[in-house]
Amino acid sequence: MILPLFPLGSVLFPGGRLPLRIFEQRYMDMAKACFKESGSFGICLIAAGEEVARPGEKPAEPHAVGTLAHIADWDMQQLGVLDIVAQGGDRFRLRRHWVEPSGLLRGEVDLIESPPVLPVPGSYARLVPLLRAIIDDLGANAASAPAMPHRFFDAGWLGMRYAELLPIPLVARQKLLELEDSIDRLEIIYRFLDSKGLLPEA
Repeated sequence: MILPLFPLGSVLFPGGRLPLRIFEQRYMDMAKACFKESGSFGICLIAAGEEVARPGEKPAEPHAVGTLAHIADWDMQQLGVLDIVAQGGDRFRLRRHWVEPSGLLRGEVDLIESPPVLPVPGSYARLVPLLRAIIDDLGANAASAPAMPHRFFDAGWLGMRYAELLPIPLVARQKLLELEDSIDRLEIIYRFLDSKGLLPEA
């Protein structure tokens, strides 16, 4: 599969939502194509470089694992500035990428198979009410609130929601995106929250 790529200083997770402000012409054209064809684009964390293109500088270099995104909502309150909400789909692994004359990055990707739905082990049950409270506090209409339906019973969904919400470095967020094992991801998150004293009492 060949996709337009949007390298960012953010990580999008499957089932997550990411508000974006688009003003560069290359990304405006990308968004128009997505509207016209109901298409997707790829969001990757920047490994090196900057989000905004600067004359004479190389384009941003993306990490090899990213997430498919489609435009779930949009608005243009200011001429020339498009506000969108990108909703995460499957993860992908980047095989190669190149820069088009417009400056848009495009890549050939392999989709990563979605992990099986696994129940949340009892040892991690305390993670569920805490995430419910966090999402309730965000509010259902928040642009960054996770997409419906909410699947608190699913270890993979639970771990990815924590991974996008926790105040952790971007590189750590990227590592959590790349993990294949949903239970391993929960274990890392559980240990982090426990070490900070943030888990509710059993």
